[in-house]
Amino acid sequence: MSVLVLADHDQGVLSPATARIVHAVAELGTVDILLAGENIAAPAQSASTLAGVAKVLTAEGLFVADSLEMLLSTLTVRYHYVVASAGSVGKDVLPRLAAKLDLMPVTDVTAILGPNRFERPIYAGNALQTVASNQPKHLLTLRASAFRAAATGNAAPIEAIDTSGVSSAAKLIASHRTQSETPDLATAQIVVGGGIAVGSAEGFQLIESLAKKLNAAVGATRAAVDAGYAPNDWQVGQTGKIIAPDLYIAIGISGALQHLAGIQGAKKIVAINTDPEAPLVKLADIALIGDLFQVIPQLIAELDKIGLKR
Repeated sequence: MSVLVLADHDQGVLSPATARIVHAVAELGTVDILLAGENIAAPAQSASTLAGVAKVLTAEGLFVADSLEMLLSTLTVRYHYVVASAGSVGKDVLPRLAAKLDLMPVTDVTAILGPNRFERPIYAGNALQTVASNQPKHLLTLRASAFRAAATGNAAPIEAIDTSGVSSAAKLIASHRTQSETPDLATAQIVVGGGIAVGSAEGFQLIESLAKKLNAAVGATRAAVDAGYAPNDWQVGQTGKIIAPDLYIAIGISGALQHLAGIQGAKKIVAINTDPEAPLVKLADIALIGDLFQVIPQLIAELDKIGLKR
């Protein structure tokens, strides 16, 4: 059996999600990694160090969803599995490839139970479904947060592939991104999340201050994002990013069903809220009942004290 993993990378850096995907599929067979895009020399080198990787394939150039699907379709003849993380690229490209190959993709996989048996959440994460597929090839998207990262120390060969026959009907007009020094939200060990109760984009600066103290990623509810308090790529939940941190600090979040579906993998939850009856407060391991604009500055002050002692 052979596996092709579509790597996530951005601005010359390999996403931490890729190491998790490689570890998840290592038992399925020989693993190759595909890096497609611009500025891929450094991430290709990082990918080659991941344990279990046999070869790194590189395709230099500007790829959008349709051209990336075309590139993958030329490679699938060599592989039994084509795998991507359940992020924006994987969710965009794998269904296109599945339609072209007339295969059923298995999405949002959280556990691999065998060569053709996969586990995925359904009903907003309230139940787990086991999917058995007897197709000749398997197209999978995996929730990276559900798996541990692969070790490093490997030295897999890097091979450039021919992309002369790949074209696109789409044109990239512009790219807009949020500049942030915080860890990647999907794979962060600590996440500080804010809800609509934060009240404004300025209020979210307080959330960011606490996250910076903890070296944590910043998350937000869909309501907060829709209100313009936080950028879209901070959204956590069923329609945003699925997270599984060691610690999730939920600030001013009541706990809508779609948000709870996105944080079920969190090992410990701390909720800060004025409503003791909020669903997330009842779910939390620790609940602090109080005004977030009073509680958060106190937390930051205590963290400053601990920092001084260190």
